[in-house]
Amino acid sequence: MLPALAGADTHNAENAFSRSESGAPLKVANRTILTFRSALLGETPQVRAARAHAAINEVLQSSGDLSVTLQAIQASYIVLLDGRRAFIVTPGDIDPVLQDSARQAAEAAAANLRLVVSETRESRDVNFMLLATFYSVLATLLFAALVRLIYFLQTKVRHVLAAVMQQKAEELKLGGAQVIDSRQLYPLVTRILILVRWLIIVLLGYEWLSFVLSCFPYTRPWGENLNDYLLGVARYLFDSMIGAMPGLGIAVAIFFIARGVSGFAQRLLRRLAMPGSNLSWLNSETLQPTSRLTALGIWLFALAMAYPYLPGAGTEAFKGLSVLIGLMISLGASSVVGQAASGLILTYTHTLRLGEYVRIGEYEGTVIEMGMFTTRIRTGLGEVLTLPNSMITGSVTKNYSRAVQGSGYVVDTQVTIGYDTPWRQVEAMLIEAARRTPGIVANPAPQVFQMALSDYYPEYRLVAQVISPQPQPRVQLLTALHASIQDVFNEYGVQIMSPHYITDPRNAKVVPPEQWYPEPARREPPSA
Repeated sequence: MLPALAGADTHNAENAFSRSESGAPLKVANRTILTFRSALLGETPQVRAARAHAAINEVLQSSGDLSVTLQAIQASYIVLLDGRRAFIVTPGDIDPVLQDSARQAAEAAAANLRLVVSETRESRDVNFMLLATFYSVLATLLFAALVRLIYFLQTKVRHVLAAVMQQKAEELKLGGAQVIDSRQLYPLVTRILILVRWLIIVLLGYEWLSFVLSCFPYTRPWGENLNDYLLGVARYLFDSMIGAMPGLGIAVAIFFIARGVSGFAQRLLRRLAMPGSNLSWLNSETLQPTSRLTALGIWLFALAMAYPYLPGAGTEAFKGLSVLIGLMISLGASSVVGQAASGLILTYTHTLRLGEYVRIGEYEGTVIEMGMFTTRIRTGLGEVLTLPNSMITGSVTKNYSRAVQGSGYVVDTQVTIGYDTPWRQVEAMLIEAARRTPGIVANPAPQVFQMALSDYYPEYRLVAQVISPQPQPRVQLLTALHASIQDVFNEYGVQIMSPHYITDPRNAKVVPPEQWYPEPARREPPSA
């Protein structure tokens, strides 16, 4: 019995040791028996561990059955090995994480010491070591056979999947076109099979190493630690999946409800967009963007509702990702939102429609595509211009097709003729020129307006409509109309005084018909 603890009360016994910040593990034969965390009778945890290690090794040198017992002494316990003191477990050595009592800590240390005694006896047994070697060799051969089997199965599975992918790819068509090319899908499937193969091989190698280490007494603690780590990871993953199931179920239910609501909203919008509805803003043109916006709003609301129930939603990774997405949206969404808002304004105000001939600022052409962010027009030269929707809403748009019933547009041109030419003759010649121009319709009939009475001449404007199954570029039609106007005025000997003149010339500036085709001009045969 220790003199410092004999005959003392519990209070004095507890004052005989003091806790140290850093513990000293006691390892014998590669196995941790106990971690000393307090000083005892002036000895630091490191000194206590060294003394206990020397005492245990001294006793283990002897042969025979060695017993491990406990002896209580006040609040502490002495661990005896074959009747000799190995070490003392004090209340200060208790693991603060486990919060066990001194007796529980002493019993655990005694159990570990018994394992050390048993493993020491096994390491001195030749038959046991030969048997452990046999099991290790057998496990190695089995591991090698399993690796060969995995390679064989991977080859077979790859060939089977190649045939299945080829068949399914040929069957999966959209509009007569093959959607998936098996030659592009095959490398991806091959990489996935290689990844699965190596994952299985690594797990098998991990288990093989753990088994081989567990066969020998000295390395058995390492094998047990490997098994404990793998089981701990598997238990953590399993517990995480089981714990995430209720929240994941709620999230899936929210998404299913959102899907049903979205489908009901799509059907309702299609009914409201039918002819005869009282909603002027909802028709066949605005049905598609309205349906998309409605579906987007429903799914965003569902995502916001389901987000707290998603697995890992409360982790720092999810929080960091949310901050990153919010920062990206705040920095780059201003122009995107502005473009999208402009696209919605153009759609719901019916400023433009597909097929209409328009002039936007200095750009002129036929509308061929209207998107959420941009609008595309094709000019008379065959160029395709992509215009931001914000630019369209911020500039004056001239629509030459809105007054035309059907596929077509309005053409207009202006000429100035002197006061000495009767205005009735001018109107008749302009209408005749419009009648001769291919593409201009007779109903509604072309019209001539006198726009101004200037100092030297009146200003006449000719307005006509063009309707064609394949709309002719407006610039080409204007070219043909201007050519017809010049021909008609030359036929009747009327001089076009545009844009300005100061005095009447001696001879009228007209081109007689016999001089319409000087070199290198050629007379074109009349069109059928």
